[in-house]
Amino acid sequence: MTAPRPAVSLAEVLPWAAHRSPDHVALVTSTRTLTYSELDSLSNRVAAALRARGFEPGDVVSLFAQNSWQWIAAYHGILKAGAVVNPVNVMLTGPELRYVLDDCGARGLFIGTAEHERVGAQLRDVDLLTTVTLDDAFDRFVEHASSAAIPPVDRRPRDLGSIGYTSGTTGHPKGAMQSLESVLLNCAHTATMHGKTSADVVLSALPAAHVYGNVVVNGTFLAGGTVVLMERFDADRALELITEHGVTVIEGVPAMYSMLLCAPDLEGTDLTGIRVSTVGGQTFSRVIIDKWERLTGAPLLELWGMTELSGLGTTHSVYAPGCPGSIGVSLPGSQIVVAPTDGSVIPLPPGEPGELLVRGPLVMLGYYGMREATAQALTDDGWLRTGDVAYLDDSGHAFIVDRLKDMIITGGYNVYPAEIERVVAEHPDVAMVAVGRRPDPVKGEIAVAYVVLRAGADADRDSISAFCTERLAAYKRPRDVVFVDALPTTSSGKLLRRKLSDLDPAAAVAPSTAALSTADR
Repeated sequence: MTAPRPAVSLAEVLPWAAHRSPDHVALVTSTRTLTYSELDSLSNRVAAALRARGFEPGDVVSLFAQNSWQWIAAYHGILKAGAVVNPVNVMLTGPELRYVLDDCGARGLFIGTAEHERVGAQLRDVDLLTTVTLDDAFDRFVEHASSAAIPPVDRRPRDLGSIGYTSGTTGHPKGAMQSLESVLLNCAHTATMHGKTSADVVLSALPAAHVYGNVVVNGTFLAGGTVVLMERFDADRALELITEHGVTVIEGVPAMYSMLLCAPDLEGTDLTGIRVSTVGGQTFSRVIIDKWERLTGAPLLELWGMTELSGLGTTHSVYAPGCPGSIGVSLPGSQIVVAPTDGSVIPLPPGEPGELLVRGPLVMLGYYGMREATAQALTDDGWLRTGDVAYLDDSGHAFIVDRLKDMIITGGYNVYPAEIERVVAEHPDVAMVAVGRRPDPVKGEIAVAYVVLRAGADADRDSISAFCTERLAAYKRPRDVVFVDALPTTSSGKLLRRKLSDLDPAAAVAPSTAALSTADR
């Protein structure tokens, strides 16, 4: 038997891994454990079943479900059939999902059982060639399909492989067109930077539909390791899985680590087998990083990425000296610069904040069907305008200041919520914090801190304010503190800053201001 060549697109990842280690466990979920050979065969069946139902190379097939083994098998089966995969955020409503399906011209849909019960009635007249729920219907869909590899499709590295929709904070979401090359390279380079090998057991509760979750899963597959995939994050269950499976790598967002550190069973869990953890999605308190690193004795690597980059744009090498507070350096083959926010691409000197720009093979092909939006995001010479304010140090490490659109202008001063969040998060009684804006008749808008206290803590507004007074310039301090039970997040655990005002009892009565646009709230 002729050995398959090393993967040159994600469609070839499982065949290559199955050839190297057919009996090695690839995926562990709450309902099923699959070896590489089994997962490869299952995805072959999905590809064959799609072909049998008339799907052709280039057709778009959407995935809308919680994490599961069926989701992973369907994802790879879609790619093997030569189709374009469209992973969709499972938190979308029926109308939002319908918009995505119509916008990208999806011809097929794999949908979770609960999701179908929730939104299925709103999709009845959507023109789809087939809809498959990820339950017994999935088993019937692949039951009579061949498990043999189907003839490969002639696809070029820069051909469209995936369409990932942005969160749509203003207006409709945009479909970032990701090439086969960009997705594969992101997974490969990230796995390399994090030192993944076939000996690794990686715990993830990140949504597989999110680019970060995708890179975690498929980067592990490229290395030949094992993915322990949680349907949803639960701190107590995560600690059990760490012990049960001998987890060596944990990947997550800040809220997950905050919840792990507060879990009652933390003290009784042996974390010494963890060799590295990663965190992305938003700014993160150095205090929490230090606590986690002391518990595990291993580095917690901050990273940064975008849907428009098919995943990560920067991260740290697990073997490099630490750089506290940094999101790392660019992935191999890509360039990053910090440029003025006036639209030019002239690099700023180290230490000076500006807009972070990225160029290289990871950058999207453009937004699906949106030429104007593509032209705004991509320069003529290939730079992606990320919308993030950052600065570089002398060693090329990047430091995120905040999102341009999240900047608060108070009394003429520019205030970045992330800077305030880093300080408030260091308060010993604070479990989680997010900073938003509130209209103000004098200053235009003010910063408000939304705080989740640790169990048993009794901090009040005055203690939080006093803590900030010692650490922040007067114009940067939050002008109010709102205590809440939880913060609004996306399915990947990323903060939904635009939803913070829903938690603010004063926002409903605060005077309006023309300077505050609907898009900025």
